[in-house]
Amino acid sequence: MRFSLDDFGTGFSSFVHLSRLPISLLKIDKSFVDGVAAKADNSLVQAMIGLAHDLGLEVVAEGVERVAQLKLLERYGANQVQGYLISKPLPLAELEKYLSNREKPESVAGG
Repeated sequence: MRFSLDDFGTGFSSFVHLSRLPISLLKIDKSFVDGVAAKADNSLVQAMIGLAHDLGLEVVAEGVERVAQLKLLERYGANQVQGYLISKPLPLAELEKYLSNREKPESVAGG
């Protein structure tokens, strides 16, 4: 079993949780990912990914909607992404069809 810290950087999530909780995955909140393409949050996102990797955590970036965001997150080392660029939320039957027709990704696009 693995635990993830969702919506990192917002609400009650804090750096204290990174050292005290037995997590293996850090999910960067969409609010930070939104600013990446506009360069507003580049330094914060890079720092979050770097810190997570230094702590041995994998990183998922939430809310990826544009190719520019995906490219930057790949460059910064995000392990996975999730968002409408990959797919909208799907019912199980549509998800199975989507996954069976999908080619192997060349990038981190997953999640």
